[in-house]
Amino acid sequence: MKGIVYKSTGSWYTVKAENGTFYDCRIKGKFRMEGIKSTNPVAVGDHVDFDVEKKGDETVGVIKHIDERENYIIRKSVNLSKQTHIIAANVDIAFLLITLNNPPTFTTFIDRFLVTAEAYHIKAVLLFNKIDTYNEDELLEIKFLAALYRKIGYECIGISAISGKNIDKVKALMQDKVTMFSGHSGVGKSTLINAIEPGLSLKTSKISDQHLQGQHTTTFAEMFDLSFGGQIIDTPGIKGFGVVEIDKEELGDYFPEFFELKENCKFNNCLHLEEPHCAVKEALENEEIAWPRYKSYLQILEGEEDHFRKDIYNEK
Repeated sequence: MKGIVYKSTGSWYTVKAENGTFYDCRIKGKFRMEGIKSTNPVAVGDHVDFDVEKKGDETVGVIKHIDERENYIIRKSVNLSKQTHIIAANVDIAFLLITLNNPPTFTTFIDRFLVTAEAYHIKAVLLFNKIDTYNEDELLEIKFLAALYRKIGYECIGISAISGKNIDKVKALMQDKVTMFSGHSGVGKSTLINAIEPGLSLKTSKISDQHLQGQHTTTFAEMFDLSFGGQIIDTPGIKGFGVVEIDKEELGDYFPEFFELKENCKFNNCLHLEEPHCAVKEALENEEIAWPRYKSYLQILEGEEDHFRKDIYNEK
């Protein structure tokens, strides 16, 4: 039988067969996906072949094959530095939820997410959530950030999962697509999904006052069918987004505004550091490229993995 993985808990997988029936499945033996050292060989969104076995009164599925993935979103595992974790596979659009505060989403985190989406050919859309809670100065900051990313070419939408502002725009993008929401714990992923599809009634929780960080309400990635067509993948809140499997020479290609200027650099393999006649550095000096973006690029290039929650927005 063929099906799509809707939930992964590490040892069990919920698979929706082509006939619409859900099966609890295990994997047969050990999968080695293209040499990826992953903590989860099977990811939500994977298209799989599986057999159904009777064990007493129970019907259990056994996954025996994973189809080649069109794409996937991957990050470094939190506890296992040499391991990676595939968040979701075969995604049409990856939405990143951003909040200015409560909790703060810094540009370093946004840029790491966008680089990963670019590297795996996934359309990324930035959703600035809780837009109804900001004062005038904070709204100006949001507008500045949105303008920065729109100039690069990313779609940015200011939304409120509570008041419903621009939820219709998000739904229109999601229709008949496989989409995923990502972001820090507490940015409102589950609340937004409930606003889009009230029947799902996903658990939500309040922000921790002590650390202004969200409490994890989603522990495993899970896919849900949408009444207006398509599927949404809800993902656990992530603190850090370690970029993996990207060579230093390729990194600049995943910053679209750098890639656009690359052919004007003197050297084909320019890393945009100290090389002479670097078009990216010249654009930076002329304020045609945003400083926070270049700072993010340097941090990823240097392998600095401990700055996910560091504010470089006001640094120069």
